[in-house]
Amino acid sequence: METGIAAGPPRPRPHRYRPAAALGVLAGLVVGTALLVRLPAGSPWSRGMQGFALLAIMFVLYGCGAWLVGSLKRSWATALTLGGAAALQVAALTAPARYSDDLYRYVWDGRVQAHGIDPYRYVPVASRLAGLRTPDLFPATAGNGHCVTSGPDITAGCTLLNRPLVHTIYPPVAQAYFWAVHWSGTRGVQVCAAVAAVLVTAVLIRGLPRLGADPRQAVLWAWCPLVAIEAGNNGHVDVVAMLLTAAALVVLGTGRSVTASRAAAGGALLGLAIATKMTPALLLPSAVRRRPLPLLASLSGVVLAVYVPHLVAVGGGASGFLSGYLNEEGYDSGRRFAVLDLVMPQAWAVPAALVVLVATAVLLWWFADAARPWRGAVVMTGVTLLVAAPAYEWYAELLVLLVAFSGRAAVPWLAVALAGYAGQLGVGPGGSYGVAALFVGGAWLVRRRMAAGAGRAPVMAGLADGSLPARAEQAGTGPVSAGQANAELVSTAPVSTAPVDVILPCLDEAQALPFVLGRMP
Repeated sequence: METGIAAGPPRPRPHRYRPAAALGVLAGLVVGTALLVRLPAGSPWSRGMQGFALLAIMFVLYGCGAWLVGSLKRSWATALTLGGAAALQVAALTAPARYSDDLYRYVWDGRVQAHGIDPYRYVPVASRLAGLRTPDLFPATAGNGHCVTSGPDITAGCTLLNRPLVHTIYPPVAQAYFWAVHWSGTRGVQVCAAVAAVLVTAVLIRGLPRLGADPRQAVLWAWCPLVAIEAGNNGHVDVVAMLLTAAALVVLGTGRSVTASRAAAGGALLGLAIATKMTPALLLPSAVRRRPLPLLASLSGVVLAVYVPHLVAVGGGASGFLSGYLNEEGYDSGRRFAVLDLVMPQAWAVPAALVVLVATAVLLWWFADAARPWRGAVVMTGVTLLVAAPAYEWYAELLVLLVAFSGRAAVPWLAVALAGYAGQLGVGPGGSYGVAALFVGGAWLVRRRMAAGAGRAPVMAGLADGSLPARAEQAGTGPVSAGQANAELVSTAPVSTAPVDVILPCLDEAQALPFVLGRMP
């Protein structure tokens, strides 16, 4: 029996050839990923516009695959999503890390901790750590590494670790992860990151239905080329933070109301994610709208608890290379804000960036859908990436995860994730991030016009961004209950001509059902 939903047109029936088409696209993505990670360093396709064009083709293929999986039955979609996630990670594992050398630092930090030394105490080439050097991280010749000369408390030598003269930048939970996996070497770090990426897919498939979302959205994370390259190949610790973030969102977004205990549990998971990589902190403006006190108390307590042992051991040195990194990347001087630098003097970039980010955070805290914090978080993350214009594309893993939570409406933000590869491949990041910003803005305008043309703009647009109650209050009509919102949604939506066997109210069944039943023939 077909089931229609009165609030919109029914989903088209899956075409019998679409599973085969999805498999074909997946095969293309697997082959493309294997080629991307195995490109010779001197190949014209490994850097510059050609390399960026190759990645853009991969993203287009990925978009087609996500659309095909989204039109399949759930059983097919689940199998293809999980199988595709594993296949892409295996393809990424077929070569050593291609676009980053951060995993060498992961192994080193874990080794230092295994010998009972706080990772924030010494730089990698410190004389105190000379006995821990091995040829896999400290080769006899430079090769692709870095060589240093002797100095105060420094022993000369060559190493594959980047920035060998500075302290580590990674937070305490990341350090615990490094300690746990360092024994497996760089190859083991890649495998662990690949497994974490597949686990994120499993969390999405199980968690999205609990949030009232379509589990087929998980393919937006599972099949993304960025996830395959940055997890299975580059082995970035960001994917561990994404696993914790996904779990936190499932906990915080389940149910119409959040109890204090659930908010505390979600805050603890989010705190662990932030103490793994700082980027999940971008969820806070949207996440703190419901039960802010238990959430923030739990989050702060977790972050403080994991930092205390390092603060006791090294004091202020536990902050690591964070301030030095911001200075090295040019964020303190304003030269790193590539998009802002295109439209204003460099001296204005820092205050302008602060104004944009603070204004975005305040607006999201005020207007965002408190029950669906990922919707506001995807905007906060996308705007931050556009403003900061980082040259390291793995920061966009958070954006891809939030797009998977948010679904089709957030897909245009993936252009920002692709733009991150511009700086990594030697293409001007200002232009690529600028084009991504125009694309996102254009997609938003098109969506608004389409909604208005379908006669759904007043209600559907409000429900989409969670701002309907606030707008109603501003209009002087007072708060809008969930039942009234449902009633207005059903009464203003275009009438579907498909047979309707079941009507599913969107927000509050208890208040909306009498109205809906009264309208049924």
